[in-house]
Amino acid sequence: MTAIFKGAVCAAAMAASLLSAGIAAAQDRPIVGFITKTEGNPFFVAMRLGAEQMAEELDLDLRSFAARSSDDNESQVQAIENLIAAGAIGIAIVPNDEAAIVPAVERAREAGLLVISLNTALVPAEAADATFTTDNRAGGILIGEWARAHLGDAADTARIAMLDAAENQGLVDVERDQGFMEGFGIDVKDPNRWGDEEDERICGHAMTLGSEAGGRTAMETLLQQCPDITVVYTVNEPAAAGAYQALRAVGKDDGSVTIVSFDGGCPGVADVADGVIGATTQQYPLLMASMALEAIKEFAETGERPEPTPGLDFFNTGTTLVTDAPVDGVESIDTTAAMEICWG
Repeated sequence: MTAIFKGAVCAAAMAASLLSAGIAAAQDRPIVGFITKTEGNPFFVAMRLGAEQMAEELDLDLRSFAARSSDDNESQVQAIENLIAAGAIGIAIVPNDEAAIVPAVERAREAGLLVISLNTALVPAEAADATFTTDNRAGGILIGEWARAHLGDAADTARIAMLDAAENQGLVDVERDQGFMEGFGIDVKDPNRWGDEEDERICGHAMTLGSEAGGRTAMETLLQQCPDITVVYTVNEPAAAGAYQALRAVGKDDGSVTIVSFDGGCPGVADVADGVIGATTQQYPLLMASMALEAIKEFAETGERPEPTPGLDFFNTGTTLVTDAPVDGVESIDTTAAMEICWG
């Protein structure tokens, strides 16, 4: 055997050995699942980015999944089953249906996985090991208080359009809606559902599915019922952008209608700066996702489960009101400051 041939054989053997070692090392990395509602929403894109960054830092094998739509529970169930079969140590999930996903979550926990619900609690909340989320009701109160103060005496005769997410009244949907109403000074009746209020200022509720197209259609629907709308609540900023398009189409982009929203993504903050949205509540999805992965890694190493924020039954990842028209009594930051910490 020539020296050159011997060298080639040795090099090939070494390469194979290194490849085997690399595969073994990859297999040794703990698997963590990350499941979001949909692929395209900037909020969930930002969450996935935060998860990917933390997974790399913690040397985790991140397996990401997204549902086909915001009302698709079955694909999230299948993702959980896949992760159980793969031997994952934990799952962070943004549930599409907080109740329907519970049996799959229970199977995961029985298999030894830590399950953290992101952005909304399961129903019941204790079905997950922990919930990492924005205080959505408190965030809704912020935009409600701002809107009432911003309108002044005109708040007493306001005509309010409520652009919610979906008919199933998911927990986040309800908390933001009811929080806004509470902040605006409306008697919400049952705070755990919307639609039972008797305040004559409410024109009605229309569903957006949290999308720009849905926001436009919902706004068009409510304008037919109440052409004199003066305030628009939207469940998120894509819906707000769509609502503004509908208002502009009928000449109501002249400042006569105040839009408030929720999320604090960079496009939404830009809409606040441009006067499309009067005020929005900023939340922090990258932080939400990265902290969840840290908690899963710690659980795998120590067996310790994350604790909720004192006084709450979830871990609060924070909210901030963003507006360029501050009002007395409602703490806020302007769009310049919000742009430095926005996402998406």
